[in-house]
Order: sequence, then structure tokens, then C-alpha cells
Amino acid sequence: MRKYWLLFSQAATIGLAALFVIHTLKPSLLPTAARSGVVTLHENTPDSGSRMQVAGFSMAAKKVMPAVVNIFTSSTVRIPNHPFMNDPNFRFFFGDPFEDGTAQKSSGLGSGVIVSHDGYILTNHHVIEAADQIEVALADGRKARARVIGSDPETDLAVIKVDLPGDMPAITFAGADQAHVGDIVLAIGNPFDVGQTVTMGIISALKRNHLGLNTFENFIQTDAAINPGNSGGALVDVNGNLIGINSAIYSPNGGSLGIGFAIPISTAKIVMEQIIQNGSVTRGWIGVAVQELTPELAESFKLGSAQGVLISEVVRGSPADKAGVRAGDILTAVDNRPLADSSTMLEIIAGLPPGKIALLKLLRNQSEVVVQVKVGKRPRPRVQE
Repeated sequence: MRKYWLLFSQAATIGLAALFVIHTLKPSLLPTAARSGVVTLHENTPDSGSRMQVAGFSMAAKKVMPAVVNIFTSSTVRIPNHPFMNDPNFRFFFGDPFEDGTAQKSSGLGSGVIVSHDGYILTNHHVIEAADQIEVALADGRKARARVIGSDPETDLAVIKVDLPGDMPAITFAGADQAHVGDIVLAIGNPFDVGQTVTMGIISALKRNHLGLNTFENFIQTDAAINPGNSGGALVDVNGNLIGINSAIYSPNGGSLGIGFAIPISTAKIVMEQIIQNGSVTRGWIGVAVQELTPELAESFKLGSAQGVLISEVVRGSPADKAGVRAGDILTAVDNRPLADSSTMLEIIAGLPPGKIALLKLLRNQSEVVVQVKVGKRPRPRVQE
């Protein structure tokens, strides 16, 4: 009996030892009941595609941020005197201590994008407009005074330059047609002067115009958060290529509501190159004011369609005036390029080089008239006080 008891004890000991080893090294071999209280977790292992996408945003930001700068401006604003200063009796007793008005310092904030290794920076016209002093702060902590190379109020673009030793980090431009609705984009700038900030969104729309922001409008609309201070900053794709210059926001209170507008790089590049080469932008001009040809106007003019624009005014002595264009004419095509609306007309004529002979196709008294006009140079818009 003692012999059987010894064999049973040894078998039980071996069994318990084997169970302990299996529980420790291979618990999955045990029945479910033996593993009560153990929760099996399923962890997702990201595939290579998602890893590349997640890394792509940080890599794009890391690539672009050194080329985005903060711009600080200061200007002197002269405040008119109090109306009492216009009273002769008041001036007799108190003299003219503020004859020219009170001068106050005003500061501004914006962003810019380094576009060349020798220090050319692309930004918005309204960021540097009327500035007496412009200071640029780079992402690496360096600061330098900047000088204005030129600006274009009609597209709200400007080029400034800083001189620093060594090459500066320059951004990479995207192709002209690489932006599509739904693409993920990053907006980089210095909102509210909190420091360089990256926000993400998508392209909501392309070729936004008739917004009343600029003379020439062809905006990229995005829901990436853009706030005051972002103006002039970079809008880039997930590869870190520049697709636009952040310019404006739609907001009643100055904060981001998910509707921001950027100037596409196709427009910015043309303007930038002309400013760097010539200091300004040269555009074609014929000297007419137009209005949209609505269906009601088309019906009143007894036209079959509302294609074209109505010439409402002709500037005296302008190229159009010399060519015989009259107010009330319907302009339907320029150099055989049909006109859909006033924006199309403005863009086509502005793209013509001054001195070129252009053919204007007009409808006058329900008859087609073709005139030749020698394109002039578009005057620079007047600076409003």
C-alpha cells in the first residue's frame, strides 16, 4: 500500500510541475476554464502604409517649418487733432502744440515663407503695408531686418528680403495643378504671436472668387485653422510642398471658423518672379468698367444667352476709347477666348502684355463688331489713406 501511495505522490508532483511549466510558458495550451480571469487583448499592428502616412505629416512639418518665418512690423500712425484745435480762440490761448497731429506707434504681426537660399521671402501685401520697420524671426532663433523688394496690392502679395550669412532654408514649390478638393493640407504660421504653429485640414474648394478681398481672386479654400498672424504663412501638402500662401479668414470676430483662404502657388509664383525681376507687376489694361450680364439684362438686350460682360463705362483716352469701344457694348470674347464673367475678362486682359494688339468681339445693337485695341499698362491702384 505504501508503494502505491508513493507512486501516486510522484505522479501528482510531476503533473503539477508540468502544469506550472505550461501555465508559465504556453498558457494558450490550457483550456479556457483553466485561464479564467485572464483577458486576451488584440493589438492592431499598423501596416507600412499607415505608418508612412502618420510619419508623413510630421516629416512634412519638419521639412517646412524652418522655411516659415515670423514677421513683426512697426509703423508710425498720425492721429488727427481734436476738433477744438480748429477753433481760433482755443488756438489763441493754447497755441499749436500738436499742429501736425499726435504720432503713435503701431505694430503688426504676420508670417512669411523663404523661397530662395539667398533670403527672398514671400508674404502678404497687407502684412508689410505702410510698415516703417520689418523684422523677421527665423525658426532657428535668428532675427534680421528686412527690406521690401516690391508688393502687389491687387493679389495681396509682397516680396521682402533679409541678408544673413550662409544659405537659408528654402521651401519647395508644388506643381501648378497638384491641389485637389479633399486633399489633406497643413497651415503653418504664427497665429496670435503664440509661436510657430501647425494646423491640419483639407482643401474645401478651389478657384473661390467674387469675395471682395482682392482685385484678382482665385483662392484655395481650406478648413485648416487660420487665425490672425497666419497671414503670409505656408499652406503645404502632406509632402511638404508649398501649394498656397495663407491670406484671409472668414470670421465675424477674428477667430477661425473653418473657412480660410490661400492664394494658390500658381498665382504667387508669377507675381513673385515679376516683383523680384522688376520690383512690381505689369498687367494689361484697356480702360473699361464692366458688370455681369444677368439673364434679365440679356433679355433686355434681346440676346439669346447671357454669355459675356456688359461694358458700363469707358475711360476717356484709354486704349478701349481709342479703339471705338462704347458703353453699352457686350464684350463676348478677347482674342477668340470666350468670356464667362467679369473675373474671366479681368484675368485674360491682365495677362496680355502692354503693347499687344488684341481683338475684342462685341455685340452692339444685336450685331457683332470686332475691334482692334492696343493693350496698355494697368495703372497701380491708389493707396487709400
